[in-house]
Amino acid sequence: MVSKDPRWGVLKTVARREVVDVEKPNLFRDLYPWVEVPRITFDGKSVPMEPAPDFWITDTTFRDGQQARPPYTVEQIVRIYDMLSRLGGPNGVIRATEFFLYSDKDKEAVRRCLELGHRYPEVTGWIRATKEDFQLVKSMGLKETGILTSASDYHIFLKFRKTRSQMMDHYIDLVSTALESGLEAVRCHLEDITRADFEGFIIPFVQRLMDLAQQSGKIIRIRLCDTMGYGVPYPEAALPRSVPKMVHTMIHECGVPSEWLEWHGHNDFHKVLINAVTAWLYGCSAANCALLGFGERTGNPPLEGAIFEYIALKGDTNGIDTRVITEIADYFRTEIGFEIPSNYPFVGTNFNATSAGIHADGTLKNPEIYNIFDTEKLLGRSPRINVTDKSGIAGIALWVNSYLGLKPESAIDKRHPGLLAIHEWVKEQYDAGRVTSISDEEMLMQARMHLPEYFKSDFDRLREHALTLSEEIIERLAEDPAVRTMDPHQIEPVLRKTVHDYVFIQFIYVTDLTGKKITENITQPQYQEQYGTFGLHEDFSDRDWFKGALDTPGQVYITDFYKSRITGALCITVSAAILDDNGDPVGVIGADLKFEELARAL
Repeated sequence: MVSKDPRWGVLKTVARREVVDVEKPNLFRDLYPWVEVPRITFDGKSVPMEPAPDFWITDTTFRDGQQARPPYTVEQIVRIYDMLSRLGGPNGVIRATEFFLYSDKDKEAVRRCLELGHRYPEVTGWIRATKEDFQLVKSMGLKETGILTSASDYHIFLKFRKTRSQMMDHYIDLVSTALESGLEAVRCHLEDITRADFEGFIIPFVQRLMDLAQQSGKIIRIRLCDTMGYGVPYPEAALPRSVPKMVHTMIHECGVPSEWLEWHGHNDFHKVLINAVTAWLYGCSAANCALLGFGERTGNPPLEGAIFEYIALKGDTNGIDTRVITEIADYFRTEIGFEIPSNYPFVGTNFNATSAGIHADGTLKNPEIYNIFDTEKLLGRSPRINVTDKSGIAGIALWVNSYLGLKPESAIDKRHPGLLAIHEWVKEQYDAGRVTSISDEEMLMQARMHLPEYFKSDFDRLREHALTLSEEIIERLAEDPAVRTMDPHQIEPVLRKTVHDYVFIQFIYVTDLTGKKITENITQPQYQEQYGTFGLHEDFSDRDWFKGALDTPGQVYITDFYKSRITGALCITVSAAILDDNGDPVGVIGADLKFEELARAL
């Protein structure tokens, strides 16, 4: 068979193979005895290292990554996608990312990410092995999707209860339909490939896919899915576990161009990153990764780890901005609420800290001694120490300033009374017989106690979240076409839906430019009769929320906290000017929000 890559024109001659149907599934019991640890066998043969002409990263944070944690909100997905684009840079080191397409939230996230206009990472889909799902991909305007094509006899026989020929015919028909539907590229996810029969199914199946690619003139990518993490990086190991042999087989026996090959692994046996890098080194162009290694069960290759492996292998950043990794980690901590393990590489609080006898003055003199690279330059994180009885005030000052991210010009002086108090507490600990270093949690508690002016309270953080959400709601309403008509009959249905969606809204209303309400007070159903007409004939033009909105058209005005004279609840009022097509104010929209309910919602 002559396989031609329709995009790059690569010609490769490969020997034709036919699928081998068997009566019983090949479960590789010599490798996977089930009741014992899986075996790694060596066949006495090796394959050469043949790095792909170019290689890159693809992302599965929003697909496989979301199967391992609570789903992200649309806003979180858009923010993370934007950071991925900046991290990978303009040259597409992070080439593509994949999305579910089934729920309204999934579709909204895809639309919002596409609206950002980033070239990279390209937004692609992921669907089940059903023809109906292609319409989802087309309706979203995507050019590429992945299709689940499970490859092992475990799936073919035990899950689908079909023969190999039946499954291959089904898959080929499915891919053909996808290409005929107008997609530019299809990704076949060969799930469970490290337990699959290469001679009897994988090779003939992939050869058929390459024939189909040649006939259609379109791209069929092959994703090698190590679903159970059985892959090993040894070129002398036997198939189906050897990653080098697997990639070699795809290129030399199946005719797959390197550019169409992608590795997707799991970390069941602690080999997730080294297997992905091994795939690169033996000819696979794409390593599929997820931020912080999120992924089903044990996780996928950590994208931030692959970034540094890429730079190390290339000897160049190729437009990567490594400092975005710290920004992403901070976002996961503060906005998403995920607690990253303190010893997690590159982003854990202790990843560049040591307590191995190092003193603060030593760190300040030459951080290379105990730091893997210039973490200040590459990650925006200065080296840190773990505090002991040998740290002294200088060490405590270094810990606090590093934790707070304070630059030298704004650093807390070691003569600060708060640092002296912490130093006294540390001395007391060791005078009482302590032999272990002071933990970050203990230091943080002391710092909050003695340096309160440098720390936000939980209330402050909650207030910031509340104000941000309030701004988003009122800003969106002020720009709503129905609201801008200043027609109460069109406005009130929009306001009722908003009150229904956000139970912390006490009232919401619209006034004209004289400060007179033109709508009812739209409130929760149980309060409508009691409060629906409150203040309808009053003049609100002297109120701060009214004047503030008109003084700053195009911006949201937020009052200080106050106690509602109607409900007695602690409230804030948010307001914004409603503008016509010329940008001139025509009215004001305001909302009274119950802070306790808002805090509970957050």
